[in-house]
Amino acid sequence: MLESKFQADLKKELEKRFPGCIVTKLDSSYIQGIPDLLVLWRDKWAVLECKKNGSAKKQPNQEYYVEKMNEMSFSKFIYPENKEEVLNDLQQAFTI
Repeated sequence: MLESKFQADLKKELEKRFPGCIVTKLDSSYIQGIPDLLVLWRDKWAVLECKKNGSAKKQPNQEYYVEKMNEMSFSKFIYPENKEEVLNDLQQAFTI
């Protein structure tokens, strides 16, 4: 599956799972390595870095920003093989 297709499907699933959420794409040309998607829901936020699979190459600074933003709120690498686990973790983080 292409990363763009995975990301588009993921956006739809996030909007279904978190009614009323805002999912927007972040601009990695502005901050190199910033995660792909910002999810705003109620008074919570999360960022997700989408990959086409678990072995896809990570770009410079991606691990740094995923770790840093996870310390602030919720941030993970997400790909088809771990999607359900990450979405369940996100649901738990959003309901705390």
